[in-house]
This record gives sequence, C-alpha cells and structure tokens, in this order.
Amino acid sequence: MSRYWSRTIRNITPYVPGEQPKDRKYIKLNTNENPYPPSPRALEAIRNACGETLRLYPDPVGDELRQTIAEYCGLSGKNVFLGNGSDELLAFSFSAFFEPAGKPILFADVTYSFYTVYAAFFNVDYRLIPVDQALNVPEDGYSRDNGGIIIANPNAPTGRGFSLETIEAILKRNENSVVIVDEAYVDFGGQSSVPLVPDYPNLLVIKTLSKSHSLAGLRVGYALAHDDLIEGLTRVKDSFNSYTVDRLALAGAREAIRDETYFQETRSKIIQTRERVSARLMEMGFTVIPSQANFIFTASNRCHGSVLFQRLREQNILVRYFDNPKTDAFIRVTIGTDEEMDHFLEVIETITGA
Repeated sequence: MSRYWSRTIRNITPYVPGEQPKDRKYIKLNTNENPYPPSPRALEAIRNACGETLRLYPDPVGDELRQTIAEYCGLSGKNVFLGNGSDELLAFSFSAFFEPAGKPILFADVTYSFYTVYAAFFNVDYRLIPVDQALNVPEDGYSRDNGGIIIANPNAPTGRGFSLETIEAILKRNENSVVIVDEAYVDFGGQSSVPLVPDYPNLLVIKTLSKSHSLAGLRVGYALAHDDLIEGLTRVKDSFNSYTVDRLALAGAREAIRDETYFQETRSKIIQTRERVSARLMEMGFTVIPSQANFIFTASNRCHGSVLFQRLREQNILVRYFDNPKTDAFIRVTIGTDEEMDHFLEVIETITGA
C-alpha cells in the first residue's frame, strides 16, 4: 500500500472484473459478452469513421447518436445522455444525485457489486435490501426512507427481473428520491422502464450497448430521464471530461441501434439457447434461477459452486463464481453460441455424473 495514496483509495475495495486470461484459449462464459459479432452495419460505420477526422475532438454531447436513441425509445433528444459505458453513467449518477454522508441509498444485498464500490468512492451511505431464499428482491424493501435507489433490472447475478408495475409502484412511493434502473440486461427478456420516463421525473434508466448489441469493446452507454436529471449528469461530465464518447464509438453505436433486424436476430438466438440450456440443467438436477438476462445462475446439489468453477476452468471453460454466503453454491454462466453451450453441458455432465 503506497503512502502516497489518498485515504479514500487506501480504504476502498475495488470492483473485480471478470477474468480476461491470455495464457490459453478458453470458452468465455464469465463476463456476459454477446457471443455473436456486432452488426455488419456498425462495423462498416466504424471503418468509415477511421479517417483524418480522428484528429478532431468528437461531438461532446453526441447529438446525432442522441437523436437516434431518442427516436428509437420514443423520447426527445433532451432526454438522452451518453457515456463511456454504463459504469461511467453510474459513477456520474452517484455524484449528481446522491449526497455524501446524507440519507442512505438502497439496493439489494445480492446485485451488481460495483454499487458498493461507488458508494465507498463517493462517500455515500447505503442500506442493503436482503434477498429472500429464492434470491428474489422484496418490493417492500424500497419503502423505507432513503437518499436514492438503485435497481438492476434484471438483477445480476441472478437474472431475475421486476415487472413494469413493480417499478412504477417504487417510483410512486419514492417521489423525492432519484430511482436508477440499471437495464444492462433488459433486452434478453426483461421489461424496460423506458415507457415510464415521461411520467416520472425521479426516474433515471441506464442502458448499455455492450451486451445486447455486441459492443462491449466499444464502450457506449446511455441514460434516459427528464431533462433536469440529464442536466445534472451533464454538469458532472463537464466537470470531469467533456469528451467521454469518441468518434468511432459514436459512429458504430448509431448504426448498431439502427440495425434492428440484426439486433432481434441475435437476441432471439441467445434467449432460445438460454431456455434450452436451462431446461437441460434442470433435467440433470440443477437449480436454475429463472433468467431474463443473457446468463443463468445455477447450482448443483452434487457439486459446490466453487468446485464447479474450478473444474470447468480446468476444462478451459470460464464461468463466474461469487464467494458470498447467499450465492456461493451457484455459478453464473453467460450464454454462448449453441456449440459452446453444448460443450459446456457435456463437461458439466462429466463433472457431476448427472
């Protein structure tokens, strides 16, 4: 530990990203990446953007991409904010809407682990809402006094989602707090809260193109909200870095969103594969949490999650393991191609003797 570090950095436990190994070839089912390539139209747009204009800064607000997103979502461009991936948008949101040392914000005790990291980094107090034995987040947990709410919908790492009616009920009960709905996985079967944006000034929906549009390497996310929340995010951005989304990302993201046919084809394949693999695992005696995401959270009564994780890795298959009392029996498995998932099932059958 360096004596030059700030107190905040000395005391923080950083987020640990999914493993990206380089020692040998693996089937990567550990970071929820889309197994299919980006839209050909998006790739062509990126190639076309690789020219002499790279010497110029990008549009700091990304007006053309914002308008494309607004039209796609049935909103106005003033309701759209762009960021360098959804994690950056979450960081901006903590700074813009949650008070340091103020009322505690609320989120589930089993959810995206970056929330606790940001809370520590921005000195924001928080209270955890305990999930039940089935890993459901109880809706009434969001009824207590708070300084803000974050909901991953569908939740990670479980894949469970809230209905639109539940989100709306939470918004109504918390009209004095900003409610952030993190929709990183919503395109794989969840209900998006975007239709609620015009009616709820306390709602901020955060989305990403990393999973559903196969652009994890491009780093583009966006937020949807009333214009005063968008202005709050803009104030943070312009106090930090005005040019967060580069020219190549703006071009590729725009065409990825416009290529609706390709998007529907790839998401449908992932959903179909998820349902097939889930059914097969249950036939083998596994517990599978019903998923609305591009991954499944599963456990075997024959083999503990930590053992499954290690045995799969020995067979060159990477999955994610969370060493937490409520989740340590499980592994999280990203949905890959049909060929990758068939091999995964074969190895699982061998490991467990199912």
